Amino acid sequence: MRAGFFSIAAAVLLQLAVAQPHGKAFTLSSILGTDALLAIRHRHHRRQDVVVTHFEVVTVEASEVIVYVNQNGEPISTTTIVGNQATPTAIPSTPSLSTPVPSIASATSTSTPAPPLPPAPAQSSSSLPPPAVPTTPATSPSAQPPPESSPSPPTVPPPAPSPSPVTSTPATPASSAAPVQSDAPSSPHGPGFRSAISYSPYNPDQTCKLPAQVAKDLEQIESFSVVRLYGTDCNQTANVLAATQGKNVQIFAGFFDINDIPNQVQLLSSAVGGDWSRVNTVSVGNELVNNGAASAGSVIAAMDQARGLLKTAGYSGPVVTVDTMVAMKANIELCHASDYCAINCHAFFDPHVSAEGAADFVLGWAQEISSLAGGKTTVITETGWPSSGESHHNAVPSKENQDMVVSALKSKFSSNMILFSAYNNKWRHDSSGTFGAEKFWGILGDAPSESG
Repeated sequence: MRAGFFSIAAAVLLQLAVAQPHGKAFTLSSILGTDALLAIRHRHHRRQDVVVTHFEVVTVEASEVIVYVNQNGEPISTTTIVGNQATPTAIPSTPSLSTPVPSIASATSTSTPAPPLPPAPAQSSSSLPPPAVPTTPATSPSAQPPPESSPSPPTVPPPAPSPSPVTSTPATPASSAAPVQSDAPSSPHGPGFRSAISYSPYNPDQTCKLPAQVAKDLEQIESFSVVRLYGTDCNQTANVLAATQGKNVQIFAGFFDINDIPNQVQLLSSAVGGDWSRVNTVSVGNELVNNGAASAGSVIAAMDQARGLLKTAGYSGPVVTVDTMVAMKANIELCHASDYCAINCHAFFDPHVSAEGAADFVLGWAQEISSLAGGKTTVITETGWPSSGESHHNAVPSKENQDMVVSALKSKFSSNMILFSAYNNKWRHDSSGTFGAEKFWGILGDAPSESG
């Protein structure tokens, strides 16, 4: 009996406990619970876009309702208290679940700049600056050389271009490396010449030099076996041939404008007067690919055109195109299309190369280009060192360094090298990339015709 009484009492107490009010207001959190609410706020990942489903939670005021249930949790009665408004309950905000998308700038890795070059060594009396980016040969003159170089293709053959800067450095060969020799040293044309130098027939005011001036200038360079020219303007081919008549001097002729090959072939043919033995080589274009003035394909097409027209005119010697060693390496088809590889190579434009290492630098490039071309002969068509200007890190211009470099180059190259240039080109103008040296590449100083 006592056990039955206690069982009834326990049941009553249980009903009273579970029949307590469950709150005066109903909200989404009170019904579903916090975990269920957080589960509703989710992201959709698609095409890397972040989509956040957001719910506005609104508290609804209601009358107080008391629900009484039995021991099985089943409602047995309800009580409603009218007029007693529930106090609104705010749901605490949850942190946003969306992931911020990184900006392009923050997502892009930045490379660490290369350490600066060491300061240039103390230089002699003057410092000279060379081009840090490939300089473009001066635009061709109609009757005189242009005042500035231009990246656009010239429309008339221009004067000798300024040397182009080095943009890449090959491994420096040992000083004992053998120079690149000629394939046919006994040929009346092409590789095998023992000494050569370049010449430009322009006055400091950029007008064309008269025949008498050219003759005066050529008196000091007639000991060279080859004189390189860059165009057919200013009647330079005929004037140089006349000044060197009977001196056993050949010319390295140049067609600068690849869009006017027939006219330039005619001018050269008229100048030689049928004696093609005076012409060592004909070059078609100078550093046009390096300067972005023409594509390799267009230069090769111009070479083919010139070769055919020259053959018809009676010339059977080499036809080449000249470009920088870097452009030739990147477009070795220029070398394959030429009768030999012809590169301009100036160590001064590499800031890591001093005057002491210039000759090995040039030799290394000649050997590398020949190797890339399957053993084809490479001729250095421009090389030298400025006598004045601003220093370019390790490359210090001075007359002493110029003499040192020229002497070393001659010892490395017993043939197939053209020095740049015979005289200072006072008609040239400096740019930010020429380091004040543009006028001072003359191996023999100022031209005799400009001495007053």
